[in-house]
Amino acid sequence: MPRTDFSRMRCPIARSMEVLGERWAILVLREAFYGTTRFDDFARHLGIASNILSARLAKLVEHGMLERVPEGARHAYRLTEKGRDFFPAFLTLKAWSDRWMAPDGPVVRLVDATTGEEVAANPPRGADGAPLRPESVRLLPGPGAGEAMRRRLAPEVAHG
Repeated sequence: MPRTDFSRMRCPIARSMEVLGERWAILVLREAFYGTTRFDDFARHLGIASNILSARLAKLVEHGMLERVPEGARHAYRLTEKGRDFFPAFLTLKAWSDRWMAPDGPVVRLVDATTGEEVAANPPRGADGAPLRPESVRLLPGPGAGEAMRRRLAPEVAHG
């Protein structure tokens, strides 16, 4: 059965999964957020085969998350603006993982380099400051919505 090509879907979340949905992609980005820039260091920290790492780095470069830059006799991989913009999503994933997947507590703590204070992923909040839950939001079509999404999200018309 052929693999679904998420990159052709209208949904931006689906298109994002084309880049980030492969299990090594987020871990490579984790290492980039932790300061790793060299191929050998990515390989060592991740315990990943060279051919798989090479393919993942190439895909992240292709999609503009990382850039490959000359550094001495080799190359380094640096986060781009697009890659750095993923940092809040990474913090949220890390906070969720630390809560639900780390029975002994976080493996790595992130602290502000200036203050030493713990870096926290802030939950979304409503206008009243209360945390928003999935049931607290309403879906409306955005400017990029197609006709099917507009129909799906159209308010129900009262009959009577």
